[in-house]
Amino acid sequence: MTDRTLRIGTRGSRLAMSQTGTVAALLEKAGWKVELVPVATPGDQSSAPIAEIGVGVFTSALRQALLDGEVDIAVHSYKDLPTAPQPGIALAAVSEREDPRDALVARDGLTLGELPPGSTVGTGSPRRMTQLRALGLGLNVVPIRGNIDRRLAMVESGELDAIVLARAGLARTERVGLITETLDPLQMVPAPAQGALAVETRVDDVDMEHLIHSVVDHEPTRVAVTAERALLARLEAGCSAPVGALADVVEDVDSEGAVIERVSMRGVAATAVEGDSVRILRASAVAEKSEAEQLGFRLADELLDLGAGALAR
Repeated sequence: MTDRTLRIGTRGSRLAMSQTGTVAALLEKAGWKVELVPVATPGDQSSAPIAEIGVGVFTSALRQALLDGEVDIAVHSYKDLPTAPQPGIALAAVSEREDPRDALVARDGLTLGELPPGSTVGTGSPRRMTQLRALGLGLNVVPIRGNIDRRLAMVESGELDAIVLARAGLARTERVGLITETLDPLQMVPAPAQGALAVETRVDDVDMEHLIHSVVDHEPTRVAVTAERALLARLEAGCSAPVGALADVVEDVDSEGAVIERVSMRGVAATAVEGDSVRILRASAVAEKSEAEQLGFRLADELLDLGAGALAR
């Protein structure tokens, strides 16, 4: 142990600072001094749809600050990271996952099924838009941008009847009480790695990588999101594509009756959309923990065989 202060790079939003604070707390508990270093990203500076401004808009500036030595580690919402590896950067740890499900915040405390046909529901995710439309509830699903405060204000003001967003973000900013329904993954499969944080270090800083892994990494979460992101990568889809995946490490019984852990996963992908006409393709499977990545690839191949096609980055 030294008197060194670990500089943690993060986006400057309330949500990003809050979730990075959970990593900082683990390091402080282990006896390290930490400093949060906010880094502005293109995604924070633009109001354009994510699909227009590109994959990596919330991560590229953080990664550059890490490579330039301005910070010692970088903390990302894992679902925002491109699936392609970044030269010079190592994934040191995946933190324990928050509840990965999506959540509804609606006027008058309504659930999704209680919203009248024609109700306007906002979300910033093509994945959520396609799955909402596929439910056939007659909702007017519209794209929105902005931080959590801005989105919640749209419901409070009556501009929207409801919004759908990640439950993890509401939990990390202490807004769980505003949720009117946490959506069952059978209705709304989350984004790959939703609710998990990725902590990156420089590949040439091996001591830092080992430190972060030993203090922060949560093995069941890492296994689950490895499978989910493998599916995303095989489909050649970016973080804004209409693809959902959710894996869990579950207990199972082997052929000799011993209790073991396996990975159970489901994945979805939307076909081409015309107006409100949406077809959601689904696949699921179970594999050994050591085969998490192969499980993701296998499910992606099943979705491709069903007609998903290559999704645009």
